[in-house]
Amino acid sequence: MREFRFFPLSTFRLPGFVPAVTRRLPQWPPAVALTVALNAMIRLGVLPKENLDPLEGRTFLVEVLDAGSRISFAFRNGAFFPAASGMPDLIFRANLSAFLRLVARRDDPDTLFFNRELFVEGDTELGLVVKNTLDAIEWPKIPEFAAWPIVRCRV
Repeated sequence: MREFRFFPLSTFRLPGFVPAVTRRLPQWPPAVALTVALNAMIRLGVLPKENLDPLEGRTFLVEVLDAGSRISFAFRNGAFFPAASGMPDLIFRANLSAFLRLVARRDDPDTLFFNRELFVEGDTELGLVVKNTLDAIEWPKIPEFAAWPIVRCRV
């Protein structure tokens, strides 16, 4: 597959007006989109089921700092669901570029964490489980149509 070079992910920043707009939008649609994607990854075998058992009953918050977006979700009965706001067990905070580099496998969670680009708060043991789950994902299993946005952003 041919790689396109639109912009370097390491220096990518959202325009300053984006948080002003996204903070006014409901957070439910992004939470639904994320949980649908995560559940599809389970069904496709991309997320290893054996790694997900420790997530049972846990609530997570992903905060995209430069987007001003917060996505709260939970894992119950073997599936991800949008969650109402409350005290999450684990919080991930980063700019969109860091999350994109993580998904595109440009950087691993440890590198982002130690470079102070990814902030993790909450249950340390749960954080390690999530990190190990991310490391266990075999991205080539993702169908080409789903990987298209990731491949397009690689630099």
